Amino acid sequence: MSSDNSLSHTRWNCKYHIVFIPKYRRKVVYGKLRKDIGAILRRLCEMKDVEIIEAHAMPDHIHMLVKIPPKMSVSYFMGYLKGKSSLMIHDRHANLKYSHGNRTFWAKGYYVSTVGLNEKTIAKYIREQESEDRLRDNMSKREYVDPFKEV
Repeated sequence: MSSDNSLSHTRWNCKYHIVFIPKYRRKVVYGKLRKDIGAILRRLCEMKDVEIIEAHAMPDHIHMLVKIPPKMSVSYFMGYLKGKSSLMIHDRHANLKYSHGNRTFWAKGYYVSTVGLNEKTIAKYIREQESEDRLRDNMSKREYVDPFKEV
């Protein structure tokens, strides 16, 4: 059980797949903010001893596969992560308060799913989702002829 961690009286392996989005699902995660957001999220996770197993910034949302100690609830961690990262993003990019109106960067809520023994599948999904989305977008650009319309 090399993937297990331990606290003083506990052995644990608590992994979560988390997805959260910028407010109004603006596509601001890409561009110059992408690297800053990644560095900020990594730093905040290190501060709370949360291990990032896999993470990816999509154009309009963030996917993370994280290992959170059982002494910390997922809701507490997400409140901390989204609240502190929002403040740090606005401190580094002061011009956002004019385009976003206030210091909120993330939308309310998030998606979380526990990861059991299918960790590799979820990590692969996070890694490859962007390329799959691009492939689907390229395939859907083809125009189809309506077979029920007379020509």
